[in-house]
Amino acid sequence: MTTDVSVPAGLLPERSWLAALEQGQFLLQRCISSGQFIFPPRIAEPRSGATDLEWVPACGEGVVYAVTVISPRPPAAPYTVALIDLVEGPRVMGRVEGLAPDQVAIGLAVTAQVGHIDGVPALIFYPREHAHA
Repeated sequence: MTTDVSVPAGLLPERSWLAALEQGQFLLQRCISSGQFIFPPRIAEPRSGATDLEWVPACGEGVVYAVTVISPRPPAAPYTVALIDLVEGPRVMGRVEGLAPDQVAIGLAVTAQVGHIDGVPALIFYPREHAHA
């Protein structure tokens, strides 16, 4: 499942993940010996301490585990931030777009895309049936 991923060597794991996001790639670490996917990025697999980690593309599919609506001062519109349980196992945080904030619910199937929020690369999730190409 490993593909040509462009993660600069020598960076701390979080910087490597952010560098991949900047290139439009959503990557996860996977421990080669255990097969466990890891997030947030680390230098060792949390359960075993194994350091045989590789970067692999995430499939991007998941389910909303928890959600909150952020209501900034007008004229800014409300938006949602959610914890997403990925198919691979880890839980990540990201914005959910494509639905009104009050329609984003626990259990909603979503698909991730790398986008930008205020000019910064970020994970943005869309309802699976409405995912953008």
